[in-house]
Amino acid sequence: MNGLLGVIALLVLLTLGVPIGISMGVVGMVGLMFLLGPEPAIIKSGVVLFETITRYELGVLPLFLLMAHLCFAAGASRDFFEAAARMVGHRRGGLAIASVAGCAGFGAISGSSLATAATIGLIGLPEMRKRGYSDALATGSIAAGGTLGSIIPPSGALIVFGILAEQSIGKLFTAAIIPGLSQALFYVITIALLCRWRPSIGPATARAPWPERRAALLRILDLGVLILIVLGGIAFGWFTPTEAASVGATGALLLCAWRRRLNRDSLRDALAQTLRTTGMIYVVIIGALIFAVFMSYTGLAEQVADFMESLPGGTLTAIVIMTLLLLLLGSVLDGLALMLLTTPILLPIVTDLGLSPIWFGIYLVRTMEIGFVHPPIGINLYVIQGIAKDVPLIRIFKGVVPFLAADLLHLSLLIALPAMALALPGWLHQ
Repeated sequence: MNGLLGVIALLVLLTLGVPIGISMGVVGMVGLMFLLGPEPAIIKSGVVLFETITRYELGVLPLFLLMAHLCFAAGASRDFFEAAARMVGHRRGGLAIASVAGCAGFGAISGSSLATAATIGLIGLPEMRKRGYSDALATGSIAAGGTLGSIIPPSGALIVFGILAEQSIGKLFTAAIIPGLSQALFYVITIALLCRWRPSIGPATARAPWPERRAALLRILDLGVLILIVLGGIAFGWFTPTEAASVGATGALLLCAWRRRLNRDSLRDALAQTLRTTGMIYVVIIGALIFAVFMSYTGLAEQVADFMESLPGGTLTAIVIMTLLLLLLGSVLDGLALMLLTTPILLPIVTDLGLSPIWFGIYLVRTMEIGFVHPPIGINLYVIQGIAKDVPLIRIFKGVVPFLAADLLHLSLLIALPAMALALPGWLHQ
């Protein structure tokens, strides 16, 4: 009962607009005071705070954020989109496909769905609309493509999950590679089918000559090498995630200097943005961990696990119920709030059912991504609407529906075939 009251109190605070980290910390602290008393609750929360900010692996977060901001200053987002546009832009729906490819490339640097959607949207939307693309296809492809920033490593969401669930961030990154690439492939197939059905929504454009294609590919060569070094180093065990983040941040700094984009203003802006985002995420993580301690004392997770196990159908029924719950909550909560609220409750259930926490991390982030483009919240949709102010929101909702169908199909495949997430880390980290 105490656990259920805590969840309700948290949802009320979120509805009132209290930041997620503060909401979880306050509910967790007050709940511990009721269960343990004021002094033990303060001591326990202090221990969580100290242990969190002194964790070595937490250093991965600001370093990857710094890498992202430096690559952004170096012009990475435009280069990824233009390379893809030169290669496939002449095909029907080619610029929409290029937008998805640009989102995948920039997502491998930014680690953020919102940043990916906003950045590629600023570049890709004007190009598509100028060439007669349907507003629905243009906005829908970028809104959906932006979610790749949350799954393709180095992913900020996977880092937060790894810290909350005490799982290997390196294994989570490796596990996300196949789901991330297959998700992008599903989006490309969706665009191809839509344009085959209605060619007018994504007209073909002039084919870029090979010298232009070659030049565009060469412009992303240094970025591609940096990404391969960072992700390959993690996947093959050459670096720990924190060491890989250090290599990435240093490489991004050198790359920015090599491209003559490094100056006092760009460096100061990158550092300021990194510190601001890091501070916000640290508060969120600390609040979530205090809330998780409160949840462990209430026994809510064990009660829900017992209920799940008593249902006919066993593990599959439990996963279906969890999926429906996450999709329902994802329609009213933003992605990070969804992850922080559900991880302390669902992770013990998953382990009791004999499922892999690594698979659950990929599954949770994948479900969370659907919330980014799921009405009525669908925060990526509002980001795109902020860029294309003259496009009605209902038009953007309509444009993202086919990609939502692809998302649900991909999620079903991930549930039916856990090897999509577990095969690669099992092979590389054995």
